[in-house]
Amino acid sequence: MTQTDLIIIGAGPGGYRAAEWAAKAGLSVVIFEQKHLGGTCLNEGCIPTKCYVRNAEAVEMMRQAQTFGIHYDGPFDFFLHEARDRKEQVVGTLRQGIETLLGHPNITLVRAEARFIDAHTVGDYQAKAVIVATGSVPKCLPIEGAALAIDSSDLLQLDRLPESLCIVGAGVIGMEFASIFSSFGTKVTVVEFLKECLPAIDSDIAKRLRKALEKRGVEFCMQCAVKGIKPLTESGERKEVTFEDKKGKLHTVEAEQVLMAVGRAPRVFTHFKNGGFAYSNRAGIEVDDHCQTTVPGIYAIGDVNGRQMLAHAAEAQAKIAVRNILETLHSPGCQLTLDGQESMDGLIVPAAIFTNPEAACVGKSEDQLKAEGAAYECRKAFHRANGKAMAMADTEGMVKLFSEPGAGRILGCHAYGAHSADLVQEVSSLMCRKTTVGQLRNMVHIHPTLSEILLAAAES
Repeated sequence: MTQTDLIIIGAGPGGYRAAEWAAKAGLSVVIFEQKHLGGTCLNEGCIPTKCYVRNAEAVEMMRQAQTFGIHYDGPFDFFLHEARDRKEQVVGTLRQGIETLLGHPNITLVRAEARFIDAHTVGDYQAKAVIVATGSVPKCLPIEGAALAIDSSDLLQLDRLPESLCIVGAGVIGMEFASIFSSFGTKVTVVEFLKECLPAIDSDIAKRLRKALEKRGVEFCMQCAVKGIKPLTESGERKEVTFEDKKGKLHTVEAEQVLMAVGRAPRVFTHFKNGGFAYSNRAGIEVDDHCQTTVPGIYAIGDVNGRQMLAHAAEAQAKIAVRNILETLHSPGCQLTLDGQESMDGLIVPAAIFTNPEAACVGKSEDQLKAEGAAYECRKAFHRANGKAMAMADTEGMVKLFSEPGAGRILGCHAYGAHSADLVQEVSSLMCRKTTVGQLRNMVHIHPTLSEILLAAAES
């Protein structure tokens, strides 16, 4: 049995960053990865979808070319297989970068399945500290014909554009693909059980975003429960989705492809029981605010702990876990040089949805603030009143800024429209410094930029 300081299971954003930080601090690290380096984010999620988002933006710009005085003869062609090839090149380049990162002399990369033998033994290695970073898997509704649907990974591998696409679920995954494939020219129908899309986003923002996608031709069937999927042809080239509306009436929609986009679940394994820590198939691995499981020395970060299923949240948790490991191991050669939070308590994590227009949020929504009975003020500003947005011909959008009463501390920001992720990132940085709306008002913003929308909100 080989001894090491730290064992990491999974080389996604949390896992490989944990390995990097621990190795630089002087720990000997063994990291297991059975599939591709980079995890879901790089190979099947964030990066591939953003490649397609960029393709969709290019398509929309072509359609709007005459707005900018650009004229061309005849229609243009879009080839999904070429977009897919570009996506694969991007993923391959980034994957190679992670391979280089994990080439650090203190890191041993094991390309094999990792299995707990006991709490501190994984495969042929033993360590006082273990980090589990196994990510998540797509959820699937327990309905008849569910096997006829594809998941987001399958959709990203299509080499031919489907004529029609029915998306089950209006969360982040469903909304992004609805926007992307609508731009590509596919007829898109979204069936959602809840009253509104994107439940984590302020409902006012979510509604406006949904309406913007409807204007682009996406059909939404809200408050509808999918009952089943069946093939309409022997080859399965067309499917029929049956769903029930809030009044109990049954409806059907035909589509060439059906995307199951009802969220993701923590990726857990039966061998976890050998580790002795508490976990469940639904909620994932139980952790405290230091990312430590119920067994001292074993940590779980990223999607597998079910706290926040975001790549950047996994990285933040990786830093928290490694900091705590460094403080407890006191290994020879270990250097306590890792800055950052020691706990998830109070960690501010922004999020974005890369639809067109995009949306983003940080902190609580107005719905949450109202439900808690919190004292707050809401300030709004609109893209249509911003000079840069008008110059871009991209005036669909709004920012909602929440703060303590009397121009007090910023509590959150929810937005949709061009570059919402960038706007919300600024607010997130300000919230980390406990900035007030009064202080934001006195911060000079470059003119003309979309960031002035935040200034306009603060001054409203």
